[in-house]
Amino acid sequence: MKIVIYPGSFDPIHNGHLDVIERAAKLCDKMIVAVAKNPGKTGLFSTGERLGLIEEVTSHIKGREITTFDGLLVDFFRETGAEAVVRGLRAVSDFEYEFQMALMNRNLLDDLETIFLVPSQENIYLSSRIIKEVARFGGDIDGFVPPIVGKALREKFS
Repeated sequence: MKIVIYPGSFDPIHNGHLDVIERAAKLCDKMIVAVAKNPGKTGLFSTGERLGLIEEVTSHIKGREITTFDGLLVDFFRETGAEAVVRGLRAVSDFEYEFQMALMNRNLLDDLETIFLVPSQENIYLSSRIIKEVARFGGDIDGFVPPIVGKALREKFS
């Protein structure tokens, strides 16, 4: 069984994330979407809320598992028996950071492979940070997030 992990904070999940998840799921038997717990960061959504939103918007994807992890990704990778980690790349700045992370992970664990996927053109500029900013000021986010996520964002900022 080929297992792939897509780690992230997903605060909140948006159409760019969903695009990467759907395409990566076609490359494996089991797609693990893993919400990273970072005690140093306070998210807009709790870990439980993020898990619930991801569960709902990915329910149509066969072979997907939604979970959390804390600590090093390499440890989680070992625990799951994964074959690879998937990361989305939007811009050159993403590449520099993700390249460093991929090299560090490979240094820590020789057989950890990282697969980079570029979101589709209509989603390439999306980031959770920018979407939250638009939502905070009442802007239209409907084209950026699944409807349930849009509703959750509007509730957070109302």
